[in-house]
Amino acid sequence: MKVTVDKIEAEKARLLIRPEEKLDFYLPLSELPEGTEEGSILNIEFELNKNEKKAAQKRVGNLLNKLKNKNN
Repeated sequence: MKVTVDKIEAEKARLLIRPEEKLDFYLPLSELPEGTEEGSILNIEFELNKNEKKAAQKRVGNLLNKLKNKNN
């Protein structure tokens, strides 16, 4: 995915999804490459993290079990 850095304010960058640049989202400037400025074009890649998902599911399951047991 490619994005354009539209503006930077209060340490947050508004990113527009290319090529249409109709959808936007914000990220902390600290998460972007050094030297990023308004008008920069960035490549963004996503990676599925199955281990983190399993850990989150286990954590949520444990919380649900505690809630169920608390109500009994």
